[in-house]
Amino acid sequence: MRTVSLVFTVWLFVLLGAACSEEAPQPVPEPRELTPDAVGYFCGMLVSSHNGPKGQIFLAGRDEPLWFTSVRDTLAFTHLPGEPKNILAIYVTDVGRASWDQPEPGTWIDARKAFYVVGSDRLGGMQAPEVVPFSSREDAVRFVAEHGGSIYRFRDVPLDALLDNTE
Repeated sequence: MRTVSLVFTVWLFVLLGAACSEEAPQPVPEPRELTPDAVGYFCGMLVSSHNGPKGQIFLAGRDEPLWFTSVRDTLAFTHLPGEPKNILAIYVTDVGRASWDQPEPGTWIDARKAFYVVGSDRLGGMQAPEVVPFSSREDAVRFVAEHGGSIYRFRDVPLDALLDNTE
């Protein structure tokens, strides 16, 4: 009986120690507003010098977001095997509330909840085909009526719309 009690005590000690040593989850950061000196993660250029919707990704252990000149690049980052996967938050410009030329402050939305138009006639950062985000399906439908394309949710955006380099 003494052996069972000793094993139980050691097991309880290990469990309590493991629970105490775990780090508290990092809170999800709020989106940041684009600054004039924000540099695109992939291109190294000023994000504000490009038209179209933008993106930002927060990684665990990092206070500042990674900036992207296009939503296409933002979403591509999440699929590339060599990029970090410790993503806390992804924000993109809501084109239903923002100017295409220079999206205004306060128009960031959670990328995982957005509706995306793929295959429209609009070009984004770096003058490449853009994946255009909206916070509402209705805004996306209106955009498709004017600019063409198809509507997808975050997990359903076709990989070839993000990673195709044949343009």
